[in-house]
Amino acid sequence: MVSELPPRDKEGYLRDLTSWTPGVAEALAAEEDIMLTAAHWEVLNLLRAFHARHKLAPNNRALVKAVGAELGPERGRSLHLMLLFGGSFAKTAARIAGLPRPTHCL
Repeated sequence: MVSELPPRDKEGYLRDLTSWTPGVAEALAAEEDIMLTAAHWEVLNLLRAFHARHKLAPNNRALVKAVGAELGPERGRSLHLMLLFGGSFAKTAARIAGLPRPTHCL
């Protein structure tokens, strides 16, 4: 884990997306009381690949759809993502993945 996190905006998203590392992800997750497991990393890696392709972080609905398409229908459910990342799962997962705030998320 990193001893000091890179600069973030007022909502906790990294200001410089290139400063993200797996250690930064672990530290950001710890702030949310989340211990990252293989299931979390599947979603985080999917999110980073989604962002690389589309240049945006998906909102809840788009994330559910993307996870379902890539990881299967059992994992592509809101309940599964909420159990991993909490109620605002797209925002929390994007923050941990070092991505900007998803558009159209409250």
